[in-house]
Amino acid sequence: MIQWQKSTYSGGADGNECVELGWANDKLLLRESDAPAQVISPAPASLTALLRRLRADRR
Repeated sequence: MIQWQKSTYSGGADGNECVELGWANDKLLLRESDAPAQVISPAPASLTALLRRLRADRR
């Protein structure tokens, strides 16, 4: 069973407008709460690069 965690940037409400993170079988999983059946498993290096880029763009 995958335990999903909402992003802290999702507003904290119970609505379906958030990104959720999970872990299963040694893989990182991502999904949008409005489409929970669509799950992706990005490579750790790719996700790290994306997060760094997003943080850099916010400055």
